[in-house]
Amino acid sequence: MSRCKTKQAEITWLREFKNKMAKKVKKIIGLQIQAGKATPAPPIGPSLAPHGINLGDFVKQFNDLSRPMMGFKVPVEITIYEDRSFSLRLKQPPASELLKKAAGIEKGSGVPNKNKVAKITKAQLKKIAEQKMPDLNAGTVEAAMKTIAGTARNMGIEVVE
Repeated sequence: MSRCKTKQAEITWLREFKNKMAKKVKKIIGLQIQAGKATPAPPIGPSLAPHGINLGDFVKQFNDLSRPMMGFKVPVEITIYEDRSFSLRLKQPPASELLKKAAGIEKGSGVPNKNKVAKITKAQLKKIAEQKMPDLNAGTVEAAMKTIAGTARNMGIEVVE
């Protein structure tokens, strides 16, 4: 059963349909880059240049997308296609970075089970868990809170009421 009235129209339709189909993925690369501060210099350039993508376009696109997350290292998943085009998927900053910012500390404890370096409230924990929900495999906010609380405990950060 033909979708078009003429053979030529059908050929044109098939060509357009083929062009709209999904592009073939060449490589998926994961990096952590400081939000809004990407440059073509190492480590970004050497990671992406062998795949032939335009580094200037990547840097501009990443910096524009990550500007709201300034101050954090942002995990990014770069999908590179056979035609040398690419797509970006930004993830939320790591839970440890969000916890350090909430607690107001530079780094976690070297011996987390003995010396606690900071305290955060359940409300702060819930806010971080809600922010990280898209990246976690937790079904509910409560489950995400338990995951983030475990990260906090491993950093020497105490969760208080």
